[in-house]
Amino acid sequence: MTNPKISSSWQAVLTEEFDKPYFRKLQDFLEEERLFDNIYPPDEHVFSAFELTPYEKVNVLLLGQDPYHDENQAHGLCFSVKPGIKLPPSLVNIFKELKADIGFDLPNNGYLVTWAKQGVLMLNAVLTVKAHIPNSHKNKGWETFTDAVISKVNQKTDPVVFVLWGGYAKKKLKLIDTNRHIVIQSAHPSPLSAHNGFFGSKPFSAINSALRSCNKSEIDWQIPNL
Repeated sequence: MTNPKISSSWQAVLTEEFDKPYFRKLQDFLEEERLFDNIYPPDEHVFSAFELTPYEKVNVLLLGQDPYHDENQAHGLCFSVKPGIKLPPSLVNIFKELKADIGFDLPNNGYLVTWAKQGVLMLNAVLTVKAHIPNSHKNKGWETFTDAVISKVNQKTDPVVFVLWGGYAKKKLKLIDTNRHIVIQSAHPSPLSAHNGFFGSKPFSAINSALRSCNKSEIDWQIPNL
């Protein structure tokens, strides 16, 4: 894996990270892992979030934790799955809350690319995983990289809406200047915690309200059928 092929705006912002020893070590680790195991998402999709949402277009940062670890699910955007793939439980709950919050027609897919193209940076804290083994690439260097990404988004002069679902995501609050940016927090949408504060939290209308208050375009949350 050479330096990531990502949009020029992110390349400019993250060049220093790509040159740091931890990132080189992470690359070496991933190259070796791919020799012996199936790693998700495929190499060409690891940085899809950055390709689809250039730095200057980031108005919302939605933080996930770990990519989906079953075949053909992960493609580089948190919570999103490729077309034709059964919706994972967390995404089922996200769609339920969308319907309750703002009205939402359940699509025939969980491919959330349209959100990314509207300025939602859909970032997992860890960007790769070994097939069928959740959190298998935890503490290998990705967290250092994605913390740097969050810090770079925090440096944007225009307000950004940071969406932190669950205890893991909320730990990133220390990287965010809450005087300049807007933070929306709740429980995680996974079946283990959705009933403890995700359902009923109305995050999608809250995000759009925050964007309106900053004179920014709202997100059209409806996912088209494919």
